Amino acid sequence: MKIAIVNGANLNFTGIREPKIYGAETLAEINKMISENAQDLAELNLVKLDLSFFQSNIEGEIVNFLQKCYQEKFDGIIINPGAFAHYSYAIRDAVASLAMPVIEVHMSNPYAREEFRHTSVVAPVCRGQICGFRSHGYILAIHALIKINLEVYE
Repeated sequence: MKIAIVNGANLNFTGIREPKIYGAETLAEINKMISENAQDLAELNLVKLDLSFFQSNIEGEIVNFLQKCYQEKFDGIIINPGAFAHYSYAIRDAVASLAMPVIEVHMSNPYAREEFRHTSVVAPVCRGQICGFRSHGYILAIHALIKINLEVYE
């Protein structure tokens, strides 16, 4: 099972930017934690996982990567668009064109923050959204994608 973890604007500054909101882990530490925990989930569910990590502060690069995931027949995508969630119709349209399930993740709870963060233009074209659990949200999303792949949530 091929899963892409896509991180958008400013996620490369995780651990530096507002650690009280996003935590003190760096993106490299989060990716390592995701890899380790994902393999445990895979073993429990008797699936083989192939994870790809991508981060960009550039909207078009994210769109290109999402289209590459389609071409390379990924089984699922986890996307944390960062601030792009609130206004990027380009990323929204790219997600909407994908055949595989996409789960939107936010480390903070945008609904408990400033009003402009309450709307995600990406969420309506995703299979689901997980927010407020810091880096653990990625693990919850991988668990959901495995279950979707096993047709538990179909």
